[in-house]
Amino acid sequence: MRGDGAPARRAARVAIVLGALLAFVGFIALGTWQVERRAWKLDLIERVEKRVHAPAVAAPGPDRWAQVTAASDEYRHVQVAGVFATDAPAFVQAVTDLGPGFWVLSPLRLGDGSVVMINRGFVNEAQRKSIAAIGATSSTPPVTVTGLLRISEPGGGFLRHNDAAADRWFSRDVAAIASARRLRNVAPYFIDAEASRTSIEAAVSAPIGGLTVITFHNNHLVYAITWYTLAAMVAAAFIHARRRPIP
Repeated sequence: MRGDGAPARRAARVAIVLGALLAFVGFIALGTWQVERRAWKLDLIERVEKRVHAPAVAAPGPDRWAQVTAASDEYRHVQVAGVFATDAPAFVQAVTDLGPGFWVLSPLRLGDGSVVMINRGFVNEAQRKSIAAIGATSSTPPVTVTGLLRISEPGGGFLRHNDAAADRWFSRDVAAIASARRLRNVAPYFIDAEASRTSIEAAVSAPIGGLTVITFHNNHLVYAITWYTLAAMVAAAFIHARRRPIP
């Protein structure tokens, strides 16, 4: 009778061994993937730091727009010259260290006729009303804008969709804002302007530029250690089980 259950026990042990092996291999693979992700993230951080602190270069023109990507261009220190269009700026809801308010996105028309959306900076509700009135009725002199190239943010914010018809914006969606204002030949990116003040903005509290937050979550080392620890625990449990006498 004792031998009747031997095949079942052997099958159970085989299943345990295979399960432990799969778990071990899986945890090792996940840990290795996190190590690779950490290396990629550190390289990205280094590249972005170099872009941010490098001398400003001309922003990509229409001939390069198709090649602009987050990986190769985001946070690049750039410069453009032009005239702010008389179109009313778009106000995008924002929360900063200064509190809740809005980003002020204005179209800058360049000498070649193309348009680049400029995030001129942060304003509160009272400032928004003043700048909206000035931006919609006043012409502006030529300006040179220096800042960081940013990639468009289509769709909206978390659980909030942009409403072009109501001119309500929760993300800096360049294409949607340009379409709502019937702008053509618009760059697929926007520029976060550095802190500056134009002569027209001097009449009111100007948008506060230079508030770009550059952060990259880098918890990959913690995740890698967690996965490798789980792999070690599986291996230790398997070795312990193998040393126990077979019933």
